[in-house]
Amino acid sequence: MKKIQIRNRYTGEVIFECEAETLKEVVEKAVREGIDLRNADLSKTNLKEADLSGADLSGADLSEADLGDADLSEADLSEANLSKADLSEANLSGADLSGADLWDADLSEADLSKANLWDADLSEANLSKADLSKANLWDADLSEADLGDADLSKANLNCIFYKTKITPEQKEYIMEETDLFEVGEE
Repeated sequence: MKKIQIRNRYTGEVIFECEAETLKEVVEKAVREGIDLRNADLSKTNLKEADLSGADLSGADLSEADLGDADLSEADLSEANLSKADLSEANLSGADLSGADLWDADLSEADLSKANLWDADLSEANLSKADLSKANLWDADLSEADLGDADLSKANLNCIFYKTKITPEQKEYIMEETDLFEVGEE
């Protein structure tokens, strides 16, 4: 075992350290102990299947991290950098992702139900088969995102959809079942 540290992405200051085999073990221990991991530098970290539920990772750098099948339910990821991160099949239900950078992230089959994605950058993200039911997508950028077979039921869809890939069924739902468009009188 070796001493492994988690550092602040801006100041380099040590946020948490302990003896462990992997950084994943250190991060999970910090979360279990309720350590504030705001602004942590965790870029390119393997956190696959990690239990990070309820963690405060606001402002953290998780770019290119592997968070596939991780439990991030109820986590605070506001303003976090998750660009190019693998979040496939991750549990992000109830997570706060407001203002997060999820550009080109893989969120395929992720559970984002009741997640707050207000003002998040989801451009070019893979959201195929993701559960976005009751998610807040207000002002989110979904330009060129893949929403194929995603569940958008009861989601707040006041967002940018420029060149977003959706199925014909999703287009019909957005056009007919949401309040995004109102047919005006001539």
